[in-house]
Amino acid sequence: MSLSAIIFWLSAAILCYGFFGYGLVLWFWSVCKELLGYNKHMTDTSYEPSVTLIVPCYNEADILEQKISNCRSLCYPKEKLQLIFITDGSTDQTADLLKKHPDIQCLHEPTRKGKTAAENRSIAFVQTPVVIFSDANAMLNPDAIRNLVKHFANPKTGCVAGEKRVSVQRIDTAGAVGENLYWRYESILKRLDADCNSAVGAAGELMALRTSLYQPLPEDTLLDDFMQSMLIASTGYRIAYEPDAYATETASANVAEELKRKIRIATGSWQALFRLGKWLSIRKTPLLCFQYFSHRVLRWAIIPFLLILLFLLNLVLAISGDALYRVFMTLQLFFYATALLGYLFRNTRIRYNLVFLPYYFCVMHYALLAGLYRYLYHKPQNGVWEKAKRSTAY
Repeated sequence: MSLSAIIFWLSAAILCYGFFGYGLVLWFWSVCKELLGYNKHMTDTSYEPSVTLIVPCYNEADILEQKISNCRSLCYPKEKLQLIFITDGSTDQTADLLKKHPDIQCLHEPTRKGKTAAENRSIAFVQTPVVIFSDANAMLNPDAIRNLVKHFANPKTGCVAGEKRVSVQRIDTAGAVGENLYWRYESILKRLDADCNSAVGAAGELMALRTSLYQPLPEDTLLDDFMQSMLIASTGYRIAYEPDAYATETASANVAEELKRKIRIATGSWQALFRLGKWLSIRKTPLLCFQYFSHRVLRWAIIPFLLILLFLLNLVLAISGDALYRVFMTLQLFFYATALLGYLFRNTRIRYNLVFLPYYFCVMHYALLAGLYRYLYHKPQNGVWEKAKRSTAY
């Protein structure tokens, strides 16, 4: 077997592991723990600590009243729930609207320094043992808080990740369909990660943590939610995952808006990879390091390059005349042709949504490469987030 063939099959094996194999490893691991009786993490539904819900806002006047109403509909004792809304840098009516609600503590500064800086400032106003972060455009289910805090009855739990859900129409555009399916897949992996050991990060749409474990982050941090949760996990605490506490948000308005958001997230992913290296220790948290590499490092930093390498090697091997490699080349060309079809119909509502999957797959991996370029050549970064436009209907 030639060197090109060896590298081709090795690359294919790594890709299969990254997309499917790791999930199967987690499933097998979880089943074994269940059979041995070790898969039960302690929770207590009667545990009812005081909590603070922090909602960072930037020019959210159009959705603010809906978010406030959603917060007030949460099934949790009102005397144990403190609401803090941060409006730093908002130039619309967000701060003025909050003044009409005296039960909500509004933290406002005219200077916009970004979400991370705002959260660092807000933590000084938290007087409760548990703090929960939620985005302004994410609507929580009524029992979200109660389902989150039950995990803190376990002293080994330092953070709880809620589930992110994307609301889409029955027939929708490429961005909505792709984003929805991606987060469904992510939710499965997060649940398996948490069942086996610990979830690998939490999303800012809904994340709870012990207030005492909060670590102020550099203001240029792009993925504050992921970094905060992983720093907690690096100290030996577990990140629990709670699918019955979920935040629902609408999809990006179109693929262009989703791509803008993905590149920003990808830039933050590369930033997190470089910064977390000094915190994670394979000797202290070996299982977490294995999960982090398989779930994040592999998919963020390695697979985008392997996809390019696999295509080029396949092309060389197919030209050499081997029928097997010509079959694989045909499959790859069909996949990317379907992605091109998805691009052509990216902002069109069509019946066969599966056409959008290859396109969204390519968009995601292009975003990771673009994010690396931005991280390396567009320094210094800042923590100011440019919002992506989203669909209006839930």
